[in-house]
Amino acid sequence: MILREPKLTAVKQILCLANSRKPQGRCVAGLELDGARVVGWIRPIGSGAQEAVSERERQYEDGGEPQVLDVIAIPLLYPQPRGHQRENWMLDPNSRWKKVGSIVPSQLRALADASGSLWKTGWHTYNGLNDCLPPEEADAADGSLKLIYLRHGLKLRVFTTGESYGNPKRRVQADFHFDGVQYNITVTDPAIEGAYRARAEGEYALGASYLTISLGERFVDGRCHKFVAAIIGA
Repeated sequence: MILREPKLTAVKQILCLANSRKPQGRCVAGLELDGARVVGWIRPIGSGAQEAVSERERQYEDGGEPQVLDVIAIPLLYPQPRGHQRENWMLDPNSRWKKVGSIVPSQLRALADASGSLWKTGWHTYNGLNDCLPPEEADAADGSLKLIYLRHGLKLRVFTTGESYGNPKRRVQADFHFDGVQYNITVTDPAIEGAYRARAEGEYALGASYLTISLGERFVDGRCHKFVAAIIGA
């Protein structure tokens, strides 16, 4: 039998709203743009662990790194939905991404939710609050990506976990209320993590912000965790 390469489906333009940390790569996600029309979320998936996108796979033609708020032309092969992550598309590993534009944060206001739920609540990790779901609840969810707007009240908490196990790790967590519900969710935005891990442990107040929230695939603890994949100052 002759194996054929998958046929390229399309080059899609997305507004990048996350380029977040993931084992062996990044989770890149954004809203598909068709001219002035917003179609829906797309998450390109790659060859890394947990379908992470490698540095080579996400590089621009000039070797640059995609940034949040870039508009990117991405060659994609075919949809690859998995459970609640219905936005997944297999990327073309043989083609480079291309930056075709960018926007400013104020243009996100029309795209972001100012109210609503971040999926179902009532499940928590040890250090979090309303930050995970059982897989059966996640699979019934309406997708796995959301963009929200917080006018005020966002705090970043910097603390160390794993000390009692001899494996201390500095963590950055977003603490906020959204539509009357409190959330304490791990931040995986590399720029925010890098800036705040270098600071002393404690809480730091941020101003008005847009947050990209991602509902991850099933973790080793059997749950699907929520992550703050990007924080964008308004």
